[in-house]
Amino acid sequence: MKKGKVYLIGAGPGDLGLITVRGLDLIKSCDIIIYDYLANPRLLDFVKPGAEIIYVGKKGGDHTLPQDKINELLVRKAAEGKNIARLKGGDPYVFGRGGEEAEELIEAGLAFEVVPGVTSGVAGPAYAGIPVTHRSATSSLAFITGHEDPDKEESSLQWDKIATGVGTLVFYMGVKNLPMITANLIRHGRSPQTPVALVRWGTTPQQQTWVGTLETISAIAEREKVAPPTLIVVGEVVNFREKLNWFENRPLFGRRIIVTRARAQASDFSQKLEELGASVHEFPTIETKDPESWAPFDAAMARCGTYDWLIFTSVNGVGYLLKRLKETGRDIRDLAGPRICAIGKKTAEAAEAVGMRVTLVPEEFRAEGILEVIGDVKGKKVLIPRALEAREILPEELTKRGALVDVVPAYRTMRPAGKKEEMLKLIREGGLDMVTFTSSSTVTNFTAMFEPSELPDVIKNLTAASIGPITTETALKAGFTVSAMPKVYTIDALIGSIVEFYERQKS
Repeated sequence: MKKGKVYLIGAGPGDLGLITVRGLDLIKSCDIIIYDYLANPRLLDFVKPGAEIIYVGKKGGDHTLPQDKINELLVRKAAEGKNIARLKGGDPYVFGRGGEEAEELIEAGLAFEVVPGVTSGVAGPAYAGIPVTHRSATSSLAFITGHEDPDKEESSLQWDKIATGVGTLVFYMGVKNLPMITANLIRHGRSPQTPVALVRWGTTPQQQTWVGTLETISAIAEREKVAPPTLIVVGEVVNFREKLNWFENRPLFGRRIIVTRARAQASDFSQKLEELGASVHEFPTIETKDPESWAPFDAAMARCGTYDWLIFTSVNGVGYLLKRLKETGRDIRDLAGPRICAIGKKTAEAAEAVGMRVTLVPEEFRAEGILEVIGDVKGKKVLIPRALEAREILPEELTKRGALVDVVPAYRTMRPAGKKEEMLKLIREGGLDMVTFTSSSTVTNFTAMFEPSELPDVIKNLTAASIGPITTETALKAGFTVSAMPKVYTIDALIGSIVEFYERQKS
């Protein structure tokens, strides 16, 4: 049997965007993913279908598997011919025990590759506004474990050399030993007034930073109940934080926001919120699927040239139309004939990206906006490919005006199975701030995911952001307080209204 290969991959410090290109490619292609506590779990969204996922995290002495068993697991799975992505927080060779795992693989005669990662000792301080080196402050840097092998008879750290011989000291996994670390540094000659920073969950939206001195930082940590995972940064470079703190100064930093869009559409929305500092919790309330029958749609496509107007009421409508055209051996040339109307800019962009010429986009991105600008439709034939269930105002009003309207289901929306219990627990514990609604159906489906006895807690603990007045009306009827709604009904404008809401709160 052909043996597999183990890739020791640095998963980075926590920010999803800091995984390397090589690391991400391997996550997408490997047969087995074995990951640690500090590896961002969202990296698992990229694994290929059918890949086996194994968690071996270690957290505060609670080990899913001890290191020797992890080594055995890697050897056994690779010997079965599987390629393994071994995801380790930060860099596998910087306090990641990657060297030990590599030695075991060599002894077993198995191939391996090391994929370096961005280590938290550099990234965490950088996201806290602290450059670990700076020409005006220091020309030396040391990474030090704050938690040595407990089986050692004595410490291998030469405190007399470390204390005064290196400009910037970064201690990993040392917050529980903070009083010992600071005492040793002071005892061996480091000034008690030396600046110190503690950076917890660096590079993530949960990042917290505390600043003090060698003399005061232990008391600060005790008062603030600072817990792992926390880096300790010692040196004059800590003084740059006030000037260079970019990450924590972003407008949505620390805000915990639920995105209820369909999974396929959520990523762009989530990414934009995260870039502004939010901690995003995706809880899709809508899943789109093919209609139960394509017959009405196919019949309409066969006579597409006879229509005067083709109206798209969502990006999904464009996507599913193109999908079905391809499946039936057609292409956009079969759409020649009707003028094309799109309900909003994003829908128009989706259509134009594949070669359709959109002739009408209303200023108000909803059905009423189309009705205001479409003009005389008496005797005109109109085709609307849309969700099976949707607002009827557009076809009804067009029919009242004398149009001959065909509404054909291009897709259907369903409520997906969600992680309701986990979400409810976070909401009840005050771990989430806002829920975003991008359509009335996201409101309806979100509330339907909870039992009637659970809804009061959900509504009480969350404020809502709504994309427009129709969605707002639905949210208000459900009992939510709507704190943010844009004047233009787009995702970008919705994000802008969320930022404005939190800025008002600050002021």
